[in-house]
Amino acid sequence: MIDIHAFFDAVIRQDRAALRAYFCADAVIRWPCSGERFGVEDYLRANCEYPGDWAGEIERVERCGELTILVARVWPKDETASFHTVSFLRCENGKITEMDEYWADDAPPPEWRQALGIGQATNRTAPLSF
Repeated sequence: MIDIHAFFDAVIRQDRAALRAYFCADAVIRWPCSGERFGVEDYLRANCEYPGDWAGEIERVERCGELTILVARVWPKDETASFHTVSFLRCENGKITEMDEYWADDAPPPEWRQALGIGQATNRTAPLSF
């Protein structure tokens, strides 16, 4: 089982060497929202070369055997945006063999839903700028 907090910290810091140590050499990483599939080196490049300085916080972790589900909020340090991610990490022998990550922009409800007057605002832990 991996230390999910240390893993997430390496993701946020874009620390290529630290991240590489969490993955099996032949791990598969999928981003279903954009229809992409990566090997470890391409994932490291996509994550570590993404522009900007980042911050984030883990909101929830669930474990079921070798599967870890991580829910987190991520934002650039200049606070110009905010995202939520849900990651499903399958591990064997303490290494990630598969990871599926779903990313979404944080945004207010769409106008059509606001017009219906339904739903209630959630308590976010940090203010968002839109």
